[in-house]
Amino acid sequence: MSPDTTPGPVRPGTLRKIRIWWGGWPKGQLAFLAIFALLTVLLIHNVVDTMARIGIMPGFTFLYSSANFEIGESVIPFQAGDSYLRAIFAGLLNTLKVSLLGCGLATVFGVAIGVAGLSSNLLLSKLIRCYVEVIRNTPLLLQLFFWISLAKALPAPRQATLLLGSVFLTNRGVYLPSLWLEGGALGLAGSLVAGAAAIAALLIIAQRIRPLNRRTATVIVVATLVTTIVAVAISGARPVVELPALSGFNIRGGLNLSPEFAALLTGLVVKFAALIAEIVRAGIQSVGAGQWEAARALGLHNGHIIRLIVLPQALRVITPLTTSSYLDLTKDSSLAVAIGFPDLVSIINTTANTTGQSMEALMILIGTFLTINISLSALMNTYNSRMAMRGMSR
Repeated sequence: MSPDTTPGPVRPGTLRKIRIWWGGWPKGQLAFLAIFALLTVLLIHNVVDTMARIGIMPGFTFLYSSANFEIGESVIPFQAGDSYLRAIFAGLLNTLKVSLLGCGLATVFGVAIGVAGLSSNLLLSKLIRCYVEVIRNTPLLLQLFFWISLAKALPAPRQATLLLGSVFLTNRGVYLPSLWLEGGALGLAGSLVAGAAAIAALLIIAQRIRPLNRRTATVIVVATLVTTIVAVAISGARPVVELPALSGFNIRGGLNLSPEFAALLTGLVVKFAALIAEIVRAGIQSVGAGQWEAARALGLHNGHIIRLIVLPQALRVITPLTTSSYLDLTKDSSLAVAIGFPDLVSIINTTANTTGQSMEALMILIGTFLTINISLSALMNTYNSRMAMRGMSR
């Protein structure tokens, strides 16, 4: 005899799914959407008519016209006469450069400050609390004005402030030691990219074969780095360190950070390191006291407890809030226009003023920032999901 079977619940059909998704008051929602669409069409029609009346043809063909302005600082070569598209791309690279460096440095300093703020040393914890409160409650624009004023007030190169024997602070920028590979087929940048690609490929392959643990991932990263170093050495390249040095009335050699870039990066790092420090403090304090007591019972000291037990659990609280800080840092980098750094907003503004294509320039700016922030948010959400799943598996 076959066992009795009870049919399961009937799944809703396509129309039912649409009704559930649409929700209540369908006629009211349709009317709202119709009114919104009508207003959008009227707005676009008025904008196009106004542009035609003042002699501006809508479209993006202006991107291929020659830009009649210079860019003071650019990752890629640019000169007056190049296209507006290249100018906007140079501004985008400047924005990405300061945003990526800002996120990385703010994370390092924020974690260190957040952990130090929980110290039992009363003087240290109070100093960190004062720093966090002052920075969090001061507008970022005001802080940027302070840092650019400080950068411009530094001495001339001949009287430059020297730090650590090889770092010069001048009113022409900050000069740092630089490292590159001389000779060889790849160079320093190519070697770093090749090594990062190899690490990513091996991690993906290993993840598909078997679940990764910390030891396996560390072995893969170390092996890839060693292989990359050996390959670069075989190619004939050799590392060269160039130290900045005073030559005449200026400083030659090394890496030069312009006053505007140094002020912008410092302002973003100082501001968001304070925010991340508060996030880290809250994440650590969210871990139960029993975890600390159990770890101390096993003989672990505080450094091991935080690194091996507390932080891995606190990351489930820290990561979502840190994602918001990264997004805010990327958006707030647009304040660079106030201190003269040629970021994406500054170049888009100049493009709109010289071409008259304000609407198109604004659309490019909005689309670019949306793409950057959505990509960053998706990456951090993926990492957060993995951390949550790892916590559930425990």
